[in-house]
Amino acid sequence: MNQTPPNVKHVAIAGNIGAGKTTLCTQLGKNFGWDVHYESTDNNPYLSDFYNDMKRWSFNLQIYFLNNRYRQILDIHKGDVTVIQDRTIYEDANIFAPNLHDMGLMTTRDFDNYTDLFNLMTSQISPPDLLIYLKADISTLVSHIQSRGRDYEGSISIDYLKRLNERYDAWIDTYDAGNLLVIDANKVDFKNRPDDLGKVVNLVQGELHGLFQ
Repeated sequence: MNQTPPNVKHVAIAGNIGAGKTTLCTQLGKNFGWDVHYESTDNNPYLSDFYNDMKRWSFNLQIYFLNNRYRQILDIHKGDVTVIQDRTIYEDANIFAPNLHDMGLMTTRDFDNYTDLFNLMTSQISPPDLLIYLKADISTLVSHIQSRGRDYEGSISIDYLKRLNERYDAWIDTYDAGNLLVIDANKVDFKNRPDDLGKVVNLVQGELHGLFQ
C-alpha cells in the first residue's frame, strides 16, 4: 500500500457527469488505504425528479448536494484519517448551480439565496489538500454514462454536458484554492487496464510527496 504524508487529510476528485470520479475514488481509496466519501446519488431523494423536471427541482437538488458535501467536509476536518471525496462542494457553486441559472432552470432569487449560503459555508472550511480533476471529452462522458445504465441519466442531453464541460474547464483554469492534478480521462482506462491505474496512482503519489513533504 502506498504511503500518505501524515499532514494530508483531504483528497477530492472533480469532473463532469461520467468522467469516472466514483471509480477512481474507489481505486485510490484501496491503493492508499483512504476512507472514501461518495457522492450521494443512489439515496438522493431529488435526483430522479430533477432529470424529469429540472426547473421544478433544481434548487432542491442543489441545496441537498450542498448540505451533503458540507457535512462530509466537517466530518473530514473532525476525523483523524485521510479521506478521498467524490466531487467537491466547489463544483456545485461554480458549475452546476450557475449553469442551471443561465439555462433559466433556476430563478435568480433561488440562485442568489444558494450562492449566499455557499459563501457562508465555504468561509468555515478549507479546500482539499489535493484536487484531482478528471478532464474528459463529450464522447468519453457519453460512453461512460451509457455503460452504467442509470435510468435517471437517460434524459441528459449532449448540450447539457457541453455546457458543464465548458464551465469545468473555465473553473480549473483559474483554480488557485490548493494543489491541483489534472488527469486526461480520454487517454487512460483505470477501470479496465491495471497499467493505466498504475500510472494514475504514480501521478497521485508524486503529487502527494512532492507537495506535502
